Amino acid sequence: MHQGSDPAPNLDLTSCDREPIHVVGSVQPHGFLLALEVRTLTIVQASANAPAPAAVGVTLDVAFPHLAAIVRRHLGEAGPLAGASYLRTVTLTSDAARLTYEVAAHRVDDLVVLELEEIAPSTMGVGLDVLTPRLRTFVERLQTARTVEDLCQLVAEDIRQVTGLDRALVYRFDRDWHGTVLAEDGNGALPSYLDLRFPASDIPAQARELYRRNRLRIIPDAGYVPVPIQPATTPAGKALDLSQSVLRSVSPVHVEYMRNMGTMASMSVSILVDGALWGLISCHNAEPKRVPLHARNACDVLAQIFALQLLARERGAQAEQRLALGAIQARLLGFMAEEDSFVDGLLKHPDDVLALVNAAGAAVVTADRCRLLGATPGEAEVRALYAWLSARSETDDVFVSEALSETIPEAAILTDRASGLLAISVSKKYASYILWFRPEVVRTVKWGGNPVKPALPDPGGGPDRLHPRKSFEIWKETVQGRSLPWSAAEVEAAKDLRSSVLGIVLRRAEELAAMSEELQRSNKELEAFSYSVSHDLRAPFRHIVGYSNLLKTREGANLSDKGRHYVDTIIEAAFSAGTLVDNLLSFSQMGRNALNKVSGDMNALVEEVRRKALRDVPPDRTVLWDIQPLGRAYADPVMLRLVIENLLSNAVKYTRGKAEAVITMGRLPPKDGEAVFFVRDNGAGFDMAYVDKLFGVFQRLHRVEEFEGTGIGLANIRRIVERHGGRTWAEGTVGEGATFYFTLPLREEVR
Repeated sequence: MHQGSDPAPNLDLTSCDREPIHVVGSVQPHGFLLALEVRTLTIVQASANAPAPAAVGVTLDVAFPHLAAIVRRHLGEAGPLAGASYLRTVTLTSDAARLTYEVAAHRVDDLVVLELEEIAPSTMGVGLDVLTPRLRTFVERLQTARTVEDLCQLVAEDIRQVTGLDRALVYRFDRDWHGTVLAEDGNGALPSYLDLRFPASDIPAQARELYRRNRLRIIPDAGYVPVPIQPATTPAGKALDLSQSVLRSVSPVHVEYMRNMGTMASMSVSILVDGALWGLISCHNAEPKRVPLHARNACDVLAQIFALQLLARERGAQAEQRLALGAIQARLLGFMAEEDSFVDGLLKHPDDVLALVNAAGAAVVTADRCRLLGATPGEAEVRALYAWLSARSETDDVFVSEALSETIPEAAILTDRASGLLAISVSKKYASYILWFRPEVVRTVKWGGNPVKPALPDPGGGPDRLHPRKSFEIWKETVQGRSLPWSAAEVEAAKDLRSSVLGIVLRRAEELAAMSEELQRSNKELEAFSYSVSHDLRAPFRHIVGYSNLLKTREGANLSDKGRHYVDTIIEAAFSAGTLVDNLLSFSQMGRNALNKVSGDMNALVEEVRRKALRDVPPDRTVLWDIQPLGRAYADPVMLRLVIENLLSNAVKYTRGKAEAVITMGRLPPKDGEAVFFVRDNGAGFDMAYVDKLFGVFQRLHRVEEFEGTGIGLANIRRIVERHGGRTWAEGTVGEGATFYFTLPLREEVR
C-alpha cells in the first residue's frame, strides 16, 4: 500500500485522448471482416484472415451465395441502425473446411460491414433461451435492492455467472470521469478492486465515446496478433470506421494495460442512463477465454434492465429531493413577498436559506451591504469573492464550485468555511449576489495503483507516450480543499430562487414606477396649487401691512393705547403671514426651476454667505467661525447658496443663547460616490426622538417665542439636495448643539 498526493497535476494526458482507436485498421483473429459496396455487395475490403473465396473485387454472390441472400434480406428489412445487428448463424465451406459463424452487420457510409465470428463447438446451438430463467430471477431480485450499491452488486453477480469469467466489476464515472468500483463479484483467481478509484486517463475521451456508441466489447485473448484489413482504405480513400465493430482490434496501450493487470481476457458492457455513459460492467479472466454470443446477448439485456432500474431510482431520489427543496423555496417566496425588500425576507429566515441548498453558511451581498448567515468567511473575504464574481467575463448568472481554491488560488485560506461555493446573481442592473458556502471535507481516496502515468521515450524515436502503470497495489491519496458536491437539484433550487427574486424585484419596480408616476402627478398639482395660492395671497397681505401702517401713522393719535396695540398686532401677524407666503412660494418654485449645475469653489461660496450672515448678528454677540477646506462641488450655485444660507442662518439663530457661539462647516471623506458636507453648532440642539420631523414642511421643534421662523427652511434644504441626487440628515443633543449633513454626487473631474 502506498500513499500519494494529487495524481499527475501537471501531466498532459491528451496524447491518449487523440489516439484514433476507431480506425485502427485491424481486427481480432477470432473472426473475419468483409466491407461490401451496398448496392452490388462487391467486397471492397477484407481482413487478411478471410476465406480465400472472399477476395477483394469479388461479389458476395460469387463467394458465399447463401450469405448474400441473408444480407440482402437484412438490408431490405432494416431501418436506421444504431449499431451492429446479429443476422443469424451460417456455415461456410471453403477449401474443404466447414466452419460455423455468427454473422453481424452494420452500415458505414455507402458500405455494409459484415463480421463473422467463429462459433466454438461447445456452444453450437445454444441460444438465449437457456438463460431466460436467470434473467427472470435477476429482474425479481432487482425489485428488492434498497440502494444503488445493492443494485450494482446484483448485476455484478449475475454477469459473472452468465459469462463464467473470473471477476466482474461495476465501475461508475464521476463528473471528472474518474471511475470508482462500486461492486464486485469474483472467484478469487484475480485480486479485488472493490472501492478502488481509477483515473480518467485510464479510459480516455475517445474510448468513452466508443463505449457510449457500442455497448459491448470483448477481448478473448490479450496476446492476440492483430489481423490487418486490406486494402487499408475504403474506395472513398479513408480508413474504415470500426466504431460499431464487434471484432475491432484495440489500442496497444489497452492490451498492455490488461497484461499489467494480470488479465488475458476481458468483456465490458456500457451502462447508459438517459443516453449518457454512467459507468461500465467490466469483466476479466486470468486466462484467455471467449464469451459466447448468447451469453453476451444476455449480459447486454441484464445491463439494459439494470440501467432502467438505476434511472428510475435516480429519478425518484432527485424528484424527492426537488420536492423537499421546492417546499423550502415556496416558504422563502412567501417570506420575501411579505417584506418591503426580498433581502429582509431572507435574513429573517436563515435556516430556510441554508436548507435550500444544504449549505453551512450564506451571504447576501450588494454594492453597499454585506449580510452573513451561518458559518461563512469574514466580511472582507466575502466582499473579495463578490468583487471576483462581479468582474467575471462569463455571462452565466450561476457559479458552482466544490473546489473553490482550484478556480481562485487565493481562496485556499478559506477552505474551512468555503471550499464549496454556489452563487447566484439577483440583479441584472446592479451587482448583487446570494452566496452559499460549504466547508472542506477531507477524505482518503484509494487508487488502483499510482495514478501517475510516466511518459516514456518511444524506442522507434517518436514522441514520448504514456504507458499504463505496472502495479495496481492500493495507492492512497488524501483529498483536501473540496466540499461535498452540489447536486443538480440544489443548483436548480438556487436558480429557481433567483427567478423568484427577479420576479419580486420586477413586480416591486412596476409598483414603485406606478406610485412614482402618481406622486409626480400629485406633486405637480400641489406645486401648481401652492404657487397659485401663495402668489395670490402676497398682495392682500401687503395691503394689510401697508394700510395698517397708514392707520398707525395718520390716525394713531386718535387711537387709544389698546387700539394702537391692536394695530401693531395686525401689522406683525400680516408681516409674518406674508413671510410665510413668500417662503411657500420659494418652496413651490424649487420643484419647477431647472437645475443649472456647474463646478464651483465651496469655500468662496460659504465665505460670501457668511459675510451676509454676519450683518444680522448683533454687535454684542460672539460668534467663532471654523470653515474648513471644502473643495469643489458640482451643483446649481443659486440653489446651493440657499442651502448654505439656511444652514448658516439657522446655526446663528439657534446659538443666540450661548455666550460664545461656535459654528463649523467641513467636508468628510467621500463615500459611495458622494461628497459629504456638514454644518455644526453648539446651540440649542434638539431631541433625536423627533429627528424624522425635522425636514418636514411647517415642522418646528422649538416654540416661536424662543426662535422665530416658519418651519420651511429645512424642507427647502432637503428638496434642493434631493433634486441634486443627494441626501440630508441631522444629529443633535438638547442644549449641546446640532450637526446637519448633506451630500452631493461626485463628478470624476471634481473628486
